[in-house]
Amino acid sequence: MASQSQGIQQLLQAEKRAAEKVADARKRKARRLKQAKEEAQMEVEQYRREREQEFQSKQQAAMGSQGNLSAEVEQATRRQVQGMQSSQQRNRERVLAQLLGMVCDVRAQVHPNYRIAA
Repeated sequence: MASQSQGIQQLLQAEKRAAEKVADARKRKARRLKQAKEEAQMEVEQYRREREQEFQSKQQAAMGSQGNLSAEVEQATRRQVQGMQSSQQRNRERVLAQLLGMVCDVRAQVHPNYRIAA
């Protein structure tokens, strides 16, 4: 009976060691999974940052060209307005003189289509 109880004790100890090894293996697996998850998360975050930076640079390039176009259009408009204003200043006196001449110099004459009723 003593040998049987000793055999049972050995089996229980072997079972206990096996359970410890399984628990240890599960802990290592859990740690490795956690580590892999963290590494994957870091890779995803880095990829996202790279893509975000690439997007920002492309957007800046596109918006920069649009900004330049609007600045060029605005500058061209200013030049045209300044040209019109200077032209108006140069021709103002001459146009006023012509208008006053036409208004004040009235020549009374009969219209060519007018018929005198007899």
